[in-house]
Amino acid sequence: MDLQEEKGGSTKPRLWPNHDDSSVESLEKDLAAAIASDHAQEYDRATGHRVLRKIDLYLIPWMWLGYGFVYYDKAILGSAVLFGMTKDLSLSVVDTRTNPATTVTTRLSWATSIFYFGMLAGLYPMTFMLQRFQIGRVLGVLVILWGMIAMLTATVTSWRGLFAQRFFLGFVESVIPTAFMCIVSGYYTQQEQALRQSWWFSSTGGWTIIGGALNYGFAQITGGSLARWQYIYLLAGSLTVLFGCVCFAVPNSEVSAWFLTPAERIVAVERLRKGQTGVRCQKLKGSQIREAALDVKIWLVALMMAAAYTVNGAVSGFGPLIVSTFGWSTLDSILLQFPLGGVCFIFILLTGYLSSKIPNIRLVLLILCCLPVIAGCAMIWRSSWTHRAATPVAGYTIIGFFGPVVSLIISIGMANVAGATKKSCTAAAIFVAYCVGNIIGPQLIKTPTIKRHYPELWLGLIICYCVVIILAIALYFVLDVENKRRESLRVDEEERDRLAFMDLTDKENPYFRYVL
Repeated sequence: MDLQEEKGGSTKPRLWPNHDDSSVESLEKDLAAAIASDHAQEYDRATGHRVLRKIDLYLIPWMWLGYGFVYYDKAILGSAVLFGMTKDLSLSVVDTRTNPATTVTTRLSWATSIFYFGMLAGLYPMTFMLQRFQIGRVLGVLVILWGMIAMLTATVTSWRGLFAQRFFLGFVESVIPTAFMCIVSGYYTQQEQALRQSWWFSSTGGWTIIGGALNYGFAQITGGSLARWQYIYLLAGSLTVLFGCVCFAVPNSEVSAWFLTPAERIVAVERLRKGQTGVRCQKLKGSQIREAALDVKIWLVALMMAAAYTVNGAVSGFGPLIVSTFGWSTLDSILLQFPLGGVCFIFILLTGYLSSKIPNIRLVLLILCCLPVIAGCAMIWRSSWTHRAATPVAGYTIIGFFGPVVSLIISIGMANVAGATKKSCTAAAIFVAYCVGNIIGPQLIKTPTIKRHYPELWLGLIICYCVVIILAIALYFVLDVENKRRESLRVDEEERDRLAFMDLTDKENPYFRYVL
């Protein structure tokens, strides 16, 4: 880092060499610069808490529902196959070349994976639209379109049609996770982000339970002109369309938040000044894209996400089907998703709470939460799959710890970058990795190996979570070394206040501090 000489021989930090003081003035500023001055404005704690509560009350329930619909939309495929979808759409094929004949579910694996290919295809167009246009309008249009495509699943009559439908469903649905990650990083301080990210991501567990209850209800249908799996998709799509109508009310940032008074908007912006993360800037900056592409910590976070989310790729598409192989009925297999969802929900919230109360504990918690996932995979793999066996079900339940692992990865990734374009790129990188993990997971399930308890699946997942632990340790040292280097520099309070809303990245801004 450059140091600038002052009178008396002392030094003060300044921007990285590729940004001199004169260029700072010409940078495209953050939207917050429209209402915030170059100097910090004082506000009392009571006002700050009131503003935070209002932001929470508006944003968190909305995001919890939104991501819940995302997860339910993906997970219902696992229940739908138990309700005749596999047979109706020829998603399984009997291979008579083997003796005895075996049932191959490769088409079902690809029906799960191709959804994430659609997400990958839609990622960059969606990221561009979120960065360039009003968030509420983009989300409103795309979520309604997503709901309509989900309802059209009920009209599919072949596995080829399902593949096409799943691709386009993933394409439009890709807007949600990226948008939510950017919204949280733009409204909350670094210390607050872990808890808020955990709140909306906890719907992964919550909707495993809610969705399971809904699917259990659909299992009771014995009449009607449609198959039970078709009713499930009609419900999911119609709920999503209603949610899309609500999305139009989402403000672009704190600067235009309709639920805050003009004075509260200033406080909402000033809360973020110390963390130097900025609010939002709608100009795409090539320099920030290049910096994100070369940032080692973003690569480490993305690799952790890809490895960690292989579990979800298997569980969301095949969970009930896997449990049914333990000797449980169709209805029992759906009900046994509840404990996994409960573990996921409770521990996502618990790790988020601990991260908000104890400084620099996120990576430690992440590593600890990897251990039950590894243990659960080993329990399922090496135990006896007798009729209604308890041990594999217990192992399947504690696999739910993948939820807090992923939640912490998101929190760590988004809290450790600054600059609007770089934040969007980081969210996109995390999301690409999320898709890669979900694509790989279903491909690890080889139906002919069921008598050997799917060894490729459980061994693959154990290896993935060992990789997550190694990467987490590496990231801890990378961030810790950089923080110590920055702490040795002298702090210029006036300059720090001035740079807060200049849309600088974490590398350009010497006052940025990383969270571990």
